[in-house]
Parts: sequence; structure tokens; C-alpha cells
Amino acid sequence: MGAIDLSDIDFSHDYPQSLFAKIASDLVEQGYSIQLQALPMQMTQALYEQVTQLHEQEFSRAGIGRKDEFQQNQFIRRDEICWIDGSTATGQSWLDWTAQLQSYLNQRLFLGLFSFESHYAHYAPGDFYKCHFDAFRGQSNRVLTVVTYLNHNWQKDDGGQMVLYRHQGDVEGTQILPAMGTVAVFLSEEFPHEVLPAMRDRYSIAGWYRLNNSLSGRIDPPR
Repeated sequence: MGAIDLSDIDFSHDYPQSLFAKIASDLVEQGYSIQLQALPMQMTQALYEQVTQLHEQEFSRAGIGRKDEFQQNQFIRRDEICWIDGSTATGQSWLDWTAQLQSYLNQRLFLGLFSFESHYAHYAPGDFYKCHFDAFRGQSNRVLTVVTYLNHNWQKDDGGQMVLYRHQGDVEGTQILPAMGTVAVFLSEEFPHEVLPAMRDRYSIAGWYRLNNSLSGRIDPPR
């Protein structure tokens, strides 16, 4: 299948306010929202095609920590990532969608979301990510997490579910099947979560909205 050309497509009409309203309502009520087939179908397929056609050298082994604290630890996580910078029409369509969501949540919930960063993630068979938080409480480096799944015909036996725990004492959690177009949004400081081992190649996008942590006029970069 050839690559989908999104350069001439206007997705502005594909952002249903009802979807954003449901996400906002869920965040207020329970701190997380799980929406099936949330992205426009054509965009979802284009993102899938892009991530599966990336060359191996375009991915890098994922790590933990920021800046000087960054380290790779395959005991904790084994996925590989490729950052999305908007240099392609497909990547820009995703960033436009997240910008629309950011604007809506800021207007509706007064969150003050300032910047957004995201990357493709590839989990090869056997890869996982052990239980972790996306942000440490009080640091405000990441406020809201957005995860989008790009996997056709994913079944429960394929593994790779994200398990979202309501608190550190929660032993059951909520399992999210990484099916095509599913979007999960949750408060980064509040919910520990993990990715169970995948039984086949698993693709997703992980992204984070952040506050403005600039000091003395210097912009705090997203990553």
C-alpha cells in the first residue's frame, strides 16, 4: 500500500467537540479517559504506515530520566522510540490534532498546558515497560499524558496492554488493549502504569503536555 498523502487534507472538521468534551469530563471525574477509535481513520492509517516504514536507524533505544539523569535500563523498559517533529504532513496532522485538544482542555479546564512532545514507540516481541510514573509529583515537567495506538487486529492474546493503576496500592488496574485508533489520556503525576510484554510488533505514540517552566526569559525545552 502506498503512503497516504495528507498534505491537502483539512482535518479541522474531524475534531468532534463531543470527543474532546468526553475527555475533559473523564479527566475531571476520574483523572483519565480511554476513547476507542478516537482519531480520524485516515490519519490513524497514515501514522501507522509512517511508523512501520521508518528505517531502523531512525529509532533509538528508549531510556529513563531527563537530561543528566537519562539512562538506558533494559530491566525497566525495552522499547525503541522516534520523536515526532512535524517535518512530514503525517506528523504535522498528529501535532495539529493534539494542539486542538490542548486548546480545548485549556479553555474548558484551565490547565495552562504550554507545550507538547511526542514520539513513536515500537515494542518488538518480548518488549515491555515496567510500572512507572510519567512525572514526579510537584515537578510539573509533564502534566498530561496522551497515548495513541496504531495496531491492526490486535487481540488480547497479543499482549502489550497498558495497565493503568489508580494508585500504587492498586493491584488490578485497568488494562487498555493497544488497538488501532484508541487514545488514552491521563494525569501524568497521578497514575502509575506499565506495558505488558508484547507478543508481536506493537506500535504507538506517547506524548506529554507540559506547563511553562521558563526561568529568566529562557524557555524550558520539552525534552
